[in-house]
Amino acid sequence: MIDIIKSIKEFITFLYHSSRSYNKEHSMEDEQNVLNNQILTGNLNHDIQEFKMIFDRSSDIVYREFQVGCQKGTLIFLDGLVSTELMDADILKPLFNYGKDQVCPSEIHLIKQLLLEQVITAAQISEGQKIGDVIDHILSGDTAVLIDGMQQALFISLQQWDKRSVEESSTEPVVRGPREGFTENLRTNTTLIRRRLKTPKLKMESATVGRLSKTNIVMTYLEDIADESLVAEVRKRIHRIDIDAVLESGYIEELISDNPFSIFPQVAYTERPDKVVGNLLEGQIGILIDTTPFCLIAPQTFFQFLQGTEDYYLRYPVASFIRFIRYLFLLISLLLPSLYIAVTTFHQEMIPTSLLLSVASSRETVPFPAFVEALIMEISFEGLREAGVRMPRPVGQAVSIVGALVIGQAAVQAGIVSSPMVMIVALTGIASFINPSYNLGNSIRILRFPMMILAGVMGLYGVLLGAIALQIHICRLRSFGVPYFSPVAPMDADSILKDVIIRAPRWAMVKRPGLGVNHKTKRMKDTLRPGPHQK
Repeated sequence: MIDIIKSIKEFITFLYHSSRSYNKEHSMEDEQNVLNNQILTGNLNHDIQEFKMIFDRSSDIVYREFQVGCQKGTLIFLDGLVSTELMDADILKPLFNYGKDQVCPSEIHLIKQLLLEQVITAAQISEGQKIGDVIDHILSGDTAVLIDGMQQALFISLQQWDKRSVEESSTEPVVRGPREGFTENLRTNTTLIRRRLKTPKLKMESATVGRLSKTNIVMTYLEDIADESLVAEVRKRIHRIDIDAVLESGYIEELISDNPFSIFPQVAYTERPDKVVGNLLEGQIGILIDTTPFCLIAPQTFFQFLQGTEDYYLRYPVASFIRFIRYLFLLISLLLPSLYIAVTTFHQEMIPTSLLLSVASSRETVPFPAFVEALIMEISFEGLREAGVRMPRPVGQAVSIVGALVIGQAAVQAGIVSSPMVMIVALTGIASFINPSYNLGNSIRILRFPMMILAGVMGLYGVLLGAIALQIHICRLRSFGVPYFSPVAPMDADSILKDVIIRAPRWAMVKRPGLGVNHKTKRMKDTLRPGPHQK
């Protein structure tokens, strides 16, 4: 009885403290919202003290006082995000030069007009009245100008910070193709796209996501090519995001996917501007996020994850052969270990006699069944691959290769695994590297293990059931309303024959794929097939 009373008392205490914490948190949020919506008073000393309280214990916030005519003013900016050279040339020097004349306009709005039209020489200037606007602009790298007696602040864009130069993409290398890749700077990335599409039809809509990070996001698409309903859906999903911070594009990807519980990716990402432009020309939408070099592309289908950027730069017979190799090795990376387990465990009659004797002799000293043997090798291989990725580059590749060779040879000599199993795992690993999409490759790596379990329990029947379940799941998926397995399901014979199984010649790909395209389906003339010159 005493224990029950103690439990009830502890529960009531927990509820009390939880309610107090909840009320305190919400009261702080309400107080912050009220503060952000306050209007500047126009009293310079009062407003500066208000901002010093807001930016308390922030040593990188700089306050620079000046005088224009007979009025005092203050510049507020964030050290490290503002170019001091531009500030000296465009703001401070013109202000001091004007201050020598000591001309004092009679009304405050004349001072504002004087600053905008005669004194400040910066290109981008905006204004705002709310304290929250001033805070957002300062933290975004703008310089705020406050004048005594003026209830408005001027925001001057003098942003400058250290950034990485445009380099070749490290995640999507090509033999033939552009060497430019996105950087962590949003405006640099939009410029790389603008260089390739010099048309006013290219739209770039801005949004801000993250209560604390206030991350800038740009949604880009081609007007009259991208479907309006698709654009509206992407815009709606981005604007409904309410999160404290966005640090990478993966945050956005998880929050806008149709089926977040599916193992298959429904949004692609890339570091290549040419790939983004190619997808925009097919009616898709790009989502650029500040501070990350990866651009999201939506919607996406299963077959687009298997199409490399270089497929459209090589001649079509070579690109078609490479694409066929990709499909073949995708099946190998998913099914080869499970097929080996099923055949050697349940269906030995399917193996030729000489090969069966060779496999049986190699497994004679192995103490584990084929399923356990495959599981040990696959987990070891995945561990070595992950170690190679996480270790420093100079030693990561060497460690993964040497580790695989040494561990494989030692395991065979110790009789823990057989030689055929080492070959199966090695071939499976090579097949998984051929996939051009890293996120789809990760899905296949994970699905390999359930397929091995089904093969170890039910043999080929289990592999068949797993493949059927996987196919049903893929056919039910949607990416922003677009069927994930299109153009196979639903069937579109023209798209299948031109840009799925093979890559058709450029002059034969007259129409855009039906993926998110509005009404401009033709991308070229019908008469561009090359041939002998005819008069």
